[in-house]
Amino acid sequence: MINQKPKQLSLYSILYNKIPKNHILKLINSVVNFSFINKLLEGSYCKYYGRPAKEPEMMAKLCILQYLYNLSDVRIIEEVAINLAFMWFLGINPDDELPDASLLAKFRKHRIKGTELDDIITEVVRQCIQKGIIKGTEINIDATHTHANTLKKSSTKILKQISKKIFIELEKEVGKVPDEVNQDIPKYDESIEKDQARGDMVKYFIEVVKTVEKNVTETSAPQTTKLINEIKELLSDPKFVVQKGIRSLVDKEARVGYKTATDSFFGYKTEFTMIADERIITAVEVNDGAHCDGKNFDNLLKQTQKSGLKINALYGDKAYFRKAILDTLKTENIEAMIPVSEMVYKLDESKYSYNKDSDQWFCELGNHTVSSKAKYRKNGKVIAYKFNVDQCSKCQKRNECYKGRDKSRILEVGVNTMDYYELSQIAKTDEFKTRYRKRSSIEWKNGEMKRFHGLYRARGYGLRSMSLQAKLTAIAVNLKRIAAMVFSHLYEFCLFAVKFEKQSNFIPIVCHF
Repeated sequence: MINQKPKQLSLYSILYNKIPKNHILKLINSVVNFSFINKLLEGSYCKYYGRPAKEPEMMAKLCILQYLYNLSDVRIIEEVAINLAFMWFLGINPDDELPDASLLAKFRKHRIKGTELDDIITEVVRQCIQKGIIKGTEINIDATHTHANTLKKSSTKILKQISKKIFIELEKEVGKVPDEVNQDIPKYDESIEKDQARGDMVKYFIEVVKTVEKNVTETSAPQTTKLINEIKELLSDPKFVVQKGIRSLVDKEARVGYKTATDSFFGYKTEFTMIADERIITAVEVNDGAHCDGKNFDNLLKQTQKSGLKINALYGDKAYFRKAILDTLKTENIEAMIPVSEMVYKLDESKYSYNKDSDQWFCELGNHTVSSKAKYRKNGKVIAYKFNVDQCSKCQKRNECYKGRDKSRILEVGVNTMDYYELSQIAKTDEFKTRYRKRSSIEWKNGEMKRFHGLYRARGYGLRSMSLQAKLTAIAVNLKRIAAMVFSHLYEFCLFAVKFEKQSNFIPIVCHF
């Protein structure tokens, strides 16, 4: 049952007058109204029965403060107990009893889901748009990695770890490890090749599983049976054996990803969209480290549009140069400010150019195509453009250009090459290069979340925990940015007021920050 009562009516609340008006939490509160959180989370509580619970708005604000100042559950409660600004922001009296630190973990686990945090991000952005804080119409998209809160292990080390647990559980549940079970786990021999050593390890664990299953039942040893089933599941996964699947028993959802061809990490990827001008995050999606950038693009776009933001352009790196994304942007009438990816668009523009109006390709010597025909290859459908025979027969590069019995050059291109060519020409213009500088702002945001708000490493284990961390971090940096913009507007207004006062005979204007 949600406990709602009048706020800050204690005599001690007069102490809140000592908080400066330009404090970050007061600036945030002047723009964002958090009362919608009670309505948003009321479905997680029993309305009429049970012990009165702490107000959802206050608990959510505690989580926001925790990520805003990068504090642990215990530390944030200790700070609130002595910080007047924190108490005022939470809406409590200085003499009110604070919740136990363990209640924060329960609140995140049982009351908050990823969708609720999405709604909080969206509502904060919507309020800022309504109040004129956000005016930008261009967004950035990017992904950043987060290291898991555990070390990655090889498949053999994971199997060894489970085997040791099996032997311990057998002693607990049966009394001793059966004599038939071979407890001598093979040691890794550097003189043996890795594949052979891994194969020997797998054979050993298969024998252990078979022997244990003959000696125990699920009734007599439930925990041991559970571990046996876990080993069988791991061995049945082809990715696990070659070390491309589970790499930790502590965090089974983390995966190995690559920042470059030679630089890998073990953890998760956070993909998000951000307003380019105001640098406010509008949507967040979290996946394992092996996630391919761009797969969640539609979800991120829809979540951003829920806030009422009108999007005119989208900035992204080459990873987002995909047909599905480009088609979506075209349908939504959003300009694609994305550099051309050489992996998708493989045409050599130094040799060929395209005229969209006439649907003709021109070679480097000026020869042009006269006809086109659709063909089907192993890789899919292509368009075969045939050049003019008379021009090709007289061309000085005839022998270099093509070979065989064909009388003229035939250029085969993908069905989307013509559209990609147009985008590649736009990407070469000075206007595109100048505007594309806006994308760099998202790199600042990546660094801010990692360096100052703990997104460099996961706080917990699993995809859900990482999703909560990433979205709460996004809310925290958004509120910090909103406070900075409000302060900037107030400062500009005061400068204008002082200048106006000097040029007129009006009563002096006093500006308070």
